[in-house]
Amino acid sequence: MILEPQVTFRDMEPSRAIEQAIREKAAKLDQFHDRITGCRVVVGSPHRHHQKGRLYNVRIDLTVPGGEVVVNRDSGRAAAHHDVHVAIRDAFDAARRQLQEYARRRRGEVKTHAAEPPARVSKLFAAERYGFIETSDGREIYFHGNSVVDGFDRLTLGTRVHFTEEEGRQGPQASTVRVAHGPAA
Repeated sequence: MILEPQVTFRDMEPSRAIEQAIREKAAKLDQFHDRITGCRVVVGSPHRHHQKGRLYNVRIDLTVPGGEVVVNRDSGRAAAHHDVHVAIRDAFDAARRQLQEYARRRRGEVKTHAAEPPARVSKLFAAERYGFIETSDGREIYFHGNSVVDGFDRLTLGTRVHFTEEEGRQGPQASTVRVAHGPAA
């Protein structure tokens, strides 16, 4: 990290121990992005709750070439944020994940998803705009005409398709159906 992190305390007394813990965690972020040019951390306890006790918020602003990574861990999301060290840990864990994702995007890496399963249209009810897909393992999956990306009217019995499966009210259904291009399987 090029600069020392700026640590600010809001609505609470400053603490050397907390500031030191923040500085140690900030220094470890260099492992995930070596060109962090700025780090600002705000630790606060905006209000005391009679039943919940003191809750802590942590905000981290990281400046990196070409952008900024911002983490705002609000105490309302986690009951564990009664402990300032847990709130700090959670915020820096989120910052680490965001830095890793930012670095991946900057390198041009894209997450890949599992290939959609191959299938073919086995039943088609054109008037009602729905049908069924038979998967390579013999299962039948319902689909509605609105789920067909390339246009429901392009489908015929036996058309090869790729689809995304999800659980519907009455069992598995295809949420996205695309006509498969290329040689038949």
